[in-house]
Amino acid sequence: MSLESRPVTTQAGVGRALAARLARLGVETVQDLLFLLPIRYEDRTRIVPIGALVPGARAAVAGTIELAEVVFRRRRVLLLRLADGTGFLTLRFFHFNASQQQQLARGTRLRCFGEIRRGPLGLEIVHPEYRLADLPDAQAVEGALTPVYPATEGVQQGRLRMLTAQALGALANDPLPDWLPPELLREPGLPGLRAALEYLHRPPPDAAIELLQAGRHPAQRRLAFEELLAQQLALRRLREEIRRDPGWPIQVPGALAARLLEQLGFPLTGAQRRVAGEISADLASGHPMLRLVQGDVGSGKTVVAALAAVAAIEAGCQVALMAPTELLAEQHARNFSRWLRPLGIETLLLSARITGRARQGAREAIAAGSHPFVIGTHALFQERVGFARLALVIVDEQHRFGVQQRLALRDKGASGGRYPHQLIMTATPIPRTLAMTAYADLDVSVIDELPPGRTPVRTVVLPDSRRDDVVARIRRACLAGRQAYWVCPLIEESELLEAQAAEDTAAALAAALPELKVGLVHGRMPAAAKEQAMSRFRAGEIGLLVATTVIEVGVDVPNASLMVIENAERMGLAQLHQLRGRVGRGAEASSCLLLYRAPLSPLARARLSVLRATSDGFEVARRDLELRGPGELLGTRQTGLLQLKVADLLRDADLLPRVREAADVMLAAHPANIAPLTRRWIGAGGRYGKV
Repeated sequence: MSLESRPVTTQAGVGRALAARLARLGVETVQDLLFLLPIRYEDRTRIVPIGALVPGARAAVAGTIELAEVVFRRRRVLLLRLADGTGFLTLRFFHFNASQQQQLARGTRLRCFGEIRRGPLGLEIVHPEYRLADLPDAQAVEGALTPVYPATEGVQQGRLRMLTAQALGALANDPLPDWLPPELLREPGLPGLRAALEYLHRPPPDAAIELLQAGRHPAQRRLAFEELLAQQLALRRLREEIRRDPGWPIQVPGALAARLLEQLGFPLTGAQRRVAGEISADLASGHPMLRLVQGDVGSGKTVVAALAAVAAIEAGCQVALMAPTELLAEQHARNFSRWLRPLGIETLLLSARITGRARQGAREAIAAGSHPFVIGTHALFQERVGFARLALVIVDEQHRFGVQQRLALRDKGASGGRYPHQLIMTATPIPRTLAMTAYADLDVSVIDELPPGRTPVRTVVLPDSRRDDVVARIRRACLAGRQAYWVCPLIEESELLEAQAAEDTAAALAAALPELKVGLVHGRMPAAAKEQAMSRFRAGEIGLLVATTVIEVGVDVPNASLMVIENAERMGLAQLHQLRGRVGRGAEASSCLLLYRAPLSPLARARLSVLRATSDGFEVARRDLELRGPGELLGTRQTGLLQLKVADLLRDADLLPRVREAADVMLAAHPANIAPLTRRWIGAGGRYGKV
């Protein structure tokens, strides 16, 4: 049996219980063990003189205990002073027992390993790994840097090192197939598969540890190249397969679209017309469209989606629009009702507020096809909601949904052997390099032009010591007839704490501004209460709306011209840009005030500087990718796509052009290698691979 399929239970010492724990690390076969790569390395082969130690490094030291004492500082602490003739080092133990205290007596020679820190008595190590100097290091790997593997409960590092040593022995006798043809490796100068794996699990003592820690060693680049290629091929194959499926051919005179454009009262921009034309060609092709429409906040993506929707409805088909939150779904329902009702088209909102018999009746109406346009959250495709002739699915805010969800929509909407078109919109622009890699299964359109009349938003960065000035500015703006938002910070990913912070802030601002109506919206409010607050804000009854980031997307109140974002240093660039997009939607000059709590970290300072310098969403996205990496930009947890084992899209961006060229070579000349390559990196359970 090959290492690719040999169960990990064939390894010595791996029983059912250990196998279950290893499965939490994604290890089920011997091949999986080989691809469980170290997250860092420790050099236990070299003893560093104490006088040469620097804070922040992890190092092995040896010396004699000169002083051992137990002190009481809130709790008992065992302090040792270790000296080697070049200097001394404090070893600090908060947890120790009597036998340890006896063993670590004055005059004992020790070898220790740990992180060097600055302490009150000079350099120190807190809870070092230690052993008597004449005993072997049970943690070290002989003749190599010591690998540190991803951890899971119940699996110690020593056990993982032993298991990977066994797997490397098996690899020497039964090499894994190298699915990359030699011509793909020649140009990048990358090592073969076996050499790369052996080096990364057991680097020699003279290996460039800084290069390994940075993920830039040729052995790491070899595996990153292969992983990115597998991702690219899986998505390209998926794209080819979907393009072969039958769709709903939508070719209509365009009477409804013409009436819609006529009643809008403003012309489309050139970019909107171009993207609408690309969508129209896709709809007419007879194969399912898979198109991502990128556009900055306020660029008019929703109007383009409405044109696609009325074409499908004119062809006698159904359309479903899916939004990530109830608030955004309700916003879409209002906009589309305003546009489509004059055309004789009623929209149906399937929200959490519709329950019981009303919900059952709505589901039956959708299944019967009597409602051509349905709007809701992703629950639309999680419940027992069936469609009669679903030809188009519009997904708003793609970064909240991923490949798996796109396939679920496709399968859910299948009817009579036909699959629905998918139009995916995002106001979180994605840099071109990243989009071509992450969304290789999609065609990408860009609305890169803002409608005339959009006023630029002035962005100001202020310390929260200026809070009173900000409150005074809100008072002046609201008394002059304008409206404002006050956004509360994200607190440790806790919706409950966020809600409490928003409630406290709203109460404090209401007390400071008794002449204004202050409203509140947060994620833990009932949907009806949220909608009531938003309706009053839209109607101008509320001057200042205190909110959490629940208002990040979709909220459109043209009279709101001032936004305050508290603790802006806690938020990412994309989210700050989205929030800023809630103002600047009317004729008044608008401002966004970013309040921060000093001191600022270098990363937070860089983020806020970008926001102050540009309002271009694509430039913001480019800098966001540089500062934070692709996982946060795309929503790694949601997409399930960019949970890469070795590669990093930012660090390895220079590989991407070669990855795309290599994908062309594999598809043309080595199609038989594609399935095993994608299985290796994505797994048989990777539904979107389908290769």
